[in-house]
Amino acid sequence: MVSAGAVFVGSDRKLRPILRSILYVVLVVLTIVLLGKLLDLILGPPPAGPLPLDAGDLSLAEGFNLVVALIVTGLFAWYERRRIDDYGLPLARALDSPTWEGVAVGVVQALVVAGAMLAFGAMQIHGLGLSGPAIILSALAWLGACLLIGLGEELLIRGYFLQTLWKAVGFWPATAVISAIFAGIHYLLKPGENVWDMIALVSFSVLCCYSVLRTGTLWFAVGLHVAYDYMQLFVIGTPNGGHLPVGRLLDASFNGPAWLTGGPLGTEASWLSLPLDALAFVYIWWRYRQNRNFEPR
Repeated sequence: MVSAGAVFVGSDRKLRPILRSILYVVLVVLTIVLLGKLLDLILGPPPAGPLPLDAGDLSLAEGFNLVVALIVTGLFAWYERRRIDDYGLPLARALDSPTWEGVAVGVVQALVVAGAMLAFGAMQIHGLGLSGPAIILSALAWLGACLLIGLGEELLIRGYFLQTLWKAVGFWPATAVISAIFAGIHYLLKPGENVWDMIALVSFSVLCCYSVLRTGTLWFAVGLHVAYDYMQLFVIGTPNGGHLPVGRLLDASFNGPAWLTGGPLGTEASWLSLPLDALAFVYIWWRYRQNRNFEPR
C-alpha cells in the first residue's frame, strides 16, 4: 500500500515533478502580481492605453519577465541544490555553436519572408528610417530588447518548467502543454492575435522545445528567438501587435495579403512561418542526429 506521503514525495525526498511543475506556474503568477504591485508603488502605475512599440518599453517588459524567471528558477534551484543555469542556459555554453546556429536560422527565416513580400509586391522599401548616429543607437537598443525577449521568455517558459514537466509526463506531452501555454499567453496579452498566429506560435514553441531535446540546452532557441525578433522588429520594421516599431532601420510599407505579410501581427504570423519552422526542425534533426536525446535530471 502506497503511503500518503509517497503520493507527493518521490524517492529523492522531494516533491514529485508534476507537483513542482504546478507549483512553478503558481509561483510565477504570484511573483508577477507581487513584483508588479511593488513596481507600481515605486514608479507609479503605467500610463493608460497601449504603449508604443519601442525598444525602451519592450526592454522594461521583457526585463521584468527575465527577473521573474530568475527569481522563481532560483527558488527551485535552491530547493534542488543545483545551479540556476542548470535548467537549459548553462553560461559556459552561451557562445557555443548552437547559439549561433539559432541566430543564423532566425535571420534566414525572417529574410525569406521579407524576400517573398518584396517579390510579390507586398512590401515596399522607401529608404532608411534612420540616419547618422541614430542608426547605431537604435540598433543597439533593439538588440538589447531582443536579447531580453529571448532570454526572458525562453527561461520563463522553456527552462525549469519544460524540464520538470518533461520528467513528469514525457517530452512530447510537456512540449504540447508548454506550446499551448506559450500561445495562450500571447493571445491574452498581445492585441490583435488571431487563430493563425496561435498556430504559428505553437509551431515556434515546438521547434524551440525540440532544439532542447537534440542539443541539451536552450541556447539554440535563444539565438533563434533573438535573431528573428531583431530582424522583424528593427531591420524589416514589420508591424507587431498592430504597432509599427519605433526606431526601425527601414522605412517600409506593407500592403499585401495578410497570409503573406502577417497583417498587423507581422512576419511571425505569415503563412510562410510553418514551412520555415518545418525546415528548421529538419535542420536540427540532421545537424544533431548523432546526439543522444537529452534527458533532464
